[in-house]
Amino acid sequence: MSKINQIESDVKNISKLEKLEIEFLLEGIFRVCGYDFREYNFPSIRRRIWHRVQAERLNTVSGLQEKVFHDPTCMHRLIMDFSIQVTEMFRDPEFFISFRRNVIPCLKELPYVRIWHAGCSTGEEVYSMAILLLEEGLYDKSRLYATDFNEEALEKAKKGIVSLEKMKTYTNNYLRAGGKQPFSKYYSVIGDEVIFDNILRRNTVFAQHNLVTDRSFNEFNVIVCRNVLIYFNKDLQNKAHSLFFDSLSSAGFFIIGKKESIDFGPYKQKYTELDKIEKIYKKI
Repeated sequence: MSKINQIESDVKNISKLEKLEIEFLLEGIFRVCGYDFREYNFPSIRRRIWHRVQAERLNTVSGLQEKVFHDPTCMHRLIMDFSIQVTEMFRDPEFFISFRRNVIPCLKELPYVRIWHAGCSTGEEVYSMAILLLEEGLYDKSRLYATDFNEEALEKAKKGIVSLEKMKTYTNNYLRAGGKQPFSKYYSVIGDEVIFDNILRRNTVFAQHNLVTDRSFNEFNVIVCRNVLIYFNKDLQNKAHSLFFDSLSSAGFFIIGKKESIDFGPYKQKYTELDKIEKIYKKI
């Protein structure tokens, strides 16, 4: 066997061994903690595992496996690594403009509005939606449900506190999203932090919910799950789509992230596409 062929063979063997190590680790986490990451997008989950391997100054995934099962604090750190917390107020302003144009007029015809933010992280998108509903005169007849599997993220979301240094970006996003008031109307500054007004939490329920293991808990007029499904493999995406479809009211609105798609799954024919770019769909 040539040296090049030997190297290629070694890489293949290492890849198989590494995949097996990761599968054992994820299976163990599920059995010990109940968190199921076994069907997450493999390249994504692999990157996060290796980040934790290096952060713990270990050399192998098996070494990490040993540590997480004997050190609860390490287990906690790894699970936090798996929790995606990239968010900001009025992220992707064009989406909120499209939401005002395509969804708000229909919601105004309803006697009551339920909106589910699945995978809400630390809550910035939920507060953004609350502001939008307030400005459109819909907030008093709306109830927002903000869920995530990460309890720490939910606690931050409930408090509605963010760093003051983020407000320049958030204010710019708000204005680009069609904001109708001075953005400072919605928060107070305390030291180097900002706390959002209590009215934005008044009609919001924050609760733990795992898209992988939990079932539907209500019927919603709008379901927002942006930039979450990209971390799932195809089978898990289809499972989540089934959950969302079953949770959506007749003629309800389903919204995913720009990089996500329903084009290659069984639910494509069950929605009307309202905005191809911002991925806003209406249930048929």
